[in-house]
Amino acid sequence: MTTHDALLPAAVLQRKAVVYVRQSTPPQVQPNLESQRRQYELVDVARRSGFTDIDVIDDDLGRTASGTVERPGFDRLVAALCAGQVGAVLCLDASRLARNGRDWHHLLELCGLVDARVIDLDGVYDPCRPNDRLLLGMKGSISEFELGIIRSRMYEAARSKAKRGELRISIPIGYSWDRHIGLGLDPDRRLQEVIRLVFQKFRELGSARQVLLWMASQNVHFPYPSDGRTLTSFEWRPIRYRNVISILKNLFYAGVYAYGKSEKRTTIIDGRARKSYGHRKPMGTWEVFIQDHHEGYISWAEYERNQELLAGNAYGRVGDTKSGRGGRALLAGLICCARCGRRLSVLYTGRYPRPVYRCEQPNVQLGQRRCLTVAGKRIDETIAVEMLRAVTPMAIEAAEEAERMLRDEDQDRRRIAELELQQAQYDASLAERRYAACDPDNRLIAAQLEKAWKTAASGLALPDKPSIAVLAFQNMSGDRDQESRNGRHSFEIDVLARHARGKMRANSNLSSPLRDENCR
Repeated sequence: MTTHDALLPAAVLQRKAVVYVRQSTPPQVQPNLESQRRQYELVDVARRSGFTDIDVIDDDLGRTASGTVERPGFDRLVAALCAGQVGAVLCLDASRLARNGRDWHHLLELCGLVDARVIDLDGVYDPCRPNDRLLLGMKGSISEFELGIIRSRMYEAARSKAKRGELRISIPIGYSWDRHIGLGLDPDRRLQEVIRLVFQKFRELGSARQVLLWMASQNVHFPYPSDGRTLTSFEWRPIRYRNVISILKNLFYAGVYAYGKSEKRTTIIDGRARKSYGHRKPMGTWEVFIQDHHEGYISWAEYERNQELLAGNAYGRVGDTKSGRGGRALLAGLICCARCGRRLSVLYTGRYPRPVYRCEQPNVQLGQRRCLTVAGKRIDETIAVEMLRAVTPMAIEAAEEAERMLRDEDQDRRRIAELELQQAQYDASLAERRYAACDPDNRLIAAQLEKAWKTAASGLALPDKPSIAVLAFQNMSGDRDQESRNGRHSFEIDVLARHARGKMRANSNLSSPLRDENCR
C-alpha cells in the first residue's frame, strides 16, 4: 500500500466513487442496523478522500455473495467499471464485495484495467501495483475461506445434535416442542383425535380417497395454522385430500426422527453456479434415522403396511394390486389382458348401460388393434355367485362384525362432535370474557369485541354454512337416536345368531354317525 496522494491522483478523483452496501440474508437487514450504518458511513470516507460525485449501490441487501444468486447491485457496479465511470470502489471489507473467487478476481481485473481504486477501512489499494494486488487477493481468498469455515461449523454442529435426536427440526401438526419436556404430542385433544381418526379409518377402508370422502360426509374439520407457518394457533376448515395423504406418508407419526432426507444439487447456468434444494434421497442414505424417538400415533410396522397399501392403490402402475373402481361393473380396474398384460378398461353401452371390458391401450397409444372386447354381464354374474357362495358360511360373523363397525363409527363421530362443541363453547366464552374486560367507553374496541362475541355465541362462521357447534349438536342428537336403533338391531342380530347356531348344531347332531347308529 502506497501513500494517499500517489494512489488518488486528480484524474481518479474526477470520476465518481461507488459505495457498495450488502448484507447476506433478509433476516439480517432489519435487526442488524449497525452493520448498515457503518457501511453507509463510507460516504463520509469518500468525501474526505476528495471525491465529489458519490453513488451508493444497496440493491444487494439480503443477497448472499457466494455466487449462487443474482446480484443486480454487483452487476451495476461491474457495468459502471467497464464504462470507465468509477474512480474508486468503497466497501466495509472484502467479504461485502464477494465471497467467491470468480467475482472477486473479476472485479480486481476490471479495476486494474480502468485504473480504479479499492478503498476499505484499512486504506486505499491500487490493483495495478503488485503488492496491493497480492494483498487484495489474500483478502478475497480469506473471505471465501471464512464462509466455508462458518458453514462447515454450522452443519457439523447441526448433524451432531441431530444424531442425538435433539435438533429441533420442523414437525407436523399433532406435535409440539416444549422447552422443559422437549418433543411431545400436541396438548389439544381435538387435534389428536382427528389425526388418530385418519389412521383408524385408513385401517378400516384401505384407501386415502375413501378416508377423505368419509370424513367429508361426517363434516370432520382439519386444523390449519392461522399464520400458515407456526403451530401455535389453528383454524378449523374442511379436510382436503392433501391433508389425508400427508399424514399417511409422514413417518414422523410413526415415532421416527429423520434428518438429511433431501440434498442440494448444483448446476451451471449462464456461467454461474445455481443450487436447488429439496431433492429427496433414498431412505437408506438418510444421515439420521432413529426409531421410537418419540411417542407415535401408529407403530413403524403399521406405517410400512400403510405405504405398501398406498403404493398398491396407485392406479395405472404395472404389477400392483388394484382396488375396485366406481361404476356398475364389478371387476372395473381389477382384471388384466392375458395377451399384453395391460389393465382392461370398462365401456358402458346400450339403452340400459351394460359393462363391456376391453383392452384398448394398444389402440390408443400405438395405433394397433384392440386385444379383446368381452361383455361383462355374464362375467360379473359368475363372479358374484362365487363370491356369495364363499362368504355364505361367514354371514353371521360378517353381520356381527358390520354391526360392531357401525357402533365404532358412531362413537368416533360422536367423540369428534363433542370435541368440536367444546371448542366452540370455549371460543364463545373467551369472546365473552374479552368483551367483559374491555372499557365500555372505548367504543372502537368494544364494538369489535361485541361483534366477535355475538359471532362466537351464535356460531355464524359463514353465511351459507352452519357453524361447527350447530353441526356438532346435530351429530350428537343423531348419534343418540342411532345408538338406540343400533341397540335394538344388535339385540335382534344376537337373537337371530343364537337361533341360527342352534339350528346348525341340531342339524349337525342329526346327521352325525353316532346319531344314526342310535336310530338303528
